[in-house]
Amino acid sequence: MVTGLINANPIVYAKKERRIRSTPSAADVDEYAVEPIDQLEVFDHIRDIKDPEHPHSLEELQVITEDAIEVDDKQSHVRVMFTPTVEHCSMATVIGLCLRVKLMRSLPSRYKVDVKVAPGTHATEAAVNKQLNDKERVAAALENPNLVEMVEQCLAPTFE
Repeated sequence: MVTGLINANPIVYAKKERRIRSTPSAADVDEYAVEPIDQLEVFDHIRDIKDPEHPHSLEELQVITEDAIEVDDKQSHVRVMFTPTVEHCSMATVIGLCLRVKLMRSLPSRYKVDVKVAPGTHATEAAVNKQLNDKERVAAALENPNLVEMVEQCLAPTFE
């Protein structure tokens, strides 16, 4: 998608096999109950996001892993830590924005979502984290048509 790659030859890992979650029967569910969200469900929502520079998913590049997701369902809080493929990744903010947008669209609105670069994995970690977790900055980024187009390309489903 982007020319002048920062990491022209990233390591590509095998995808994890998708696990089937059991769902309770209608008789076991209170019609007013809110079904809890877990780490696996959050991972399933974001695992297939495409990297902005490569034809691989964030899972295949191990930019995101299931272990880097924390869910506190009682507090309605989700935290996703991602690891750019290189320390000077120019797409780190775009990747974080893709994660945030996907989760905003996928999770119930009661959840507060934090998206952060894993500690020590990016040269401008603090600046990227500040930008990704500031509502006004995210809203401003989503008003930029070029950036929105890039995010939509990363979020577009693949039919493998």
